[in-house]
Amino acid sequence: MSAAGTDVVVIGAGIVGAACAHEFAQRGLRVIVVDDASGGATGAGMGHLVAMDDNAAELALSHYSIELWRALSGEMPEGCAYRNCGTLWLAADAHEMDLARAKQATLAAHGVAGELIDAATLARLEPMLRPGLGGALKIPSDGILYAPATANWLLQRVPGITLRRERAVGVDGASVTLASGDVLRAQRVVVANGVAARTLLPELPLRPKKGHLLITDRYPGRVAHQLVELGYAASAHASDGTSVAFNVQPRPTGQLLIGSSRQFDTEDARIEPPVLARMLRRAVGYLPDLAELNGIRAWTGFRSASPDGLPLLGEHPARPGVWLAVGHEGLGVTTAPGSARLVAALMAGERPPIDIEPYLPGRFLTTSPVAGALS
Repeated sequence: MSAAGTDVVVIGAGIVGAACAHEFAQRGLRVIVVDDASGGATGAGMGHLVAMDDNAAELALSHYSIELWRALSGEMPEGCAYRNCGTLWLAADAHEMDLARAKQATLAAHGVAGELIDAATLARLEPMLRPGLGGALKIPSDGILYAPATANWLLQRVPGITLRRERAVGVDGASVTLASGDVLRAQRVVVANGVAARTLLPELPLRPKKGHLLITDRYPGRVAHQLVELGYAASAHASDGTSVAFNVQPRPTGQLLIGSSRQFDTEDARIEPPVLARMLRRAVGYLPDLAELNGIRAWTGFRSASPDGLPLLGEHPARPGVWLAVGHEGLGVTTAPGSARLVAALMAGERPPIDIEPYLPGRFLTTSPVAGALS
């Protein structure tokens, strides 16, 4: 069948796909979103909104996107669980306070304000933290939200979006074949379904990066800020092996969401007790009282990682009519609205609001569909 009058078909109803559909619909386009509800990174992730500064492009997109989230936050229903709780980047000792100062300078150069917190002030702000930490860098503009509810809200917020709960099995130009045999045709197709995009476009240079998370029972008031160790970025961008880093997030329910781990080259979704134990030992090293709290559920998910850690945003160089919004790794929730705004601007022939070059798919993909990904 032909989806008569459809301007864009978006594959993926996670946070990135929903943000894309929302942005297109706001511009008056008629959008069909295809998703089989099998679940992905949106339902498995932490939902943090954090300005990451591993490189200038990552910081530019995350900072821009956080501002877009803030602009939407006043309209979000309570179920989206948006909170401007801020992040405390924790320094284990005086040496890591030097890292905090460097991070503060980097963020400030891009318009992100940060405040250095000494050890005594940190202990007053977060008394659950172990004694002896060197201090912290506080980023007040960071926040959290509940991504599944937010994605659903974006899909319903403006008219012009139709959600089809089916599985896309093929993409040929601006046509999408569904498992039912139906074919959807539009002006453009946007592939935004994370690691699952590899089944539709095998040439995409995406690797699954597995992560474990655990959530506690309700303990209101124990933690006020998102807490992250300063070594988190090194773990987040490790290219091989298994790594863990301390990251605890206070949920509006009073629960504590504990992360994080990263594993390449496995697509086994089962919980791995040794990895989970290693992650929790890391967390207890910063929050000793966690050992006395009741953990009620653990789970895993898969981030979609590109070779340079940045998303692929823009038209596929070898597939006219096919656009990409994939490869966000652990920043899909943070950067979803900015990614959508960049893709929509490119589609419309507008000047993107930030430099688009670092995210263009052509840095990895050739103009030949046979050649596929560049090595």
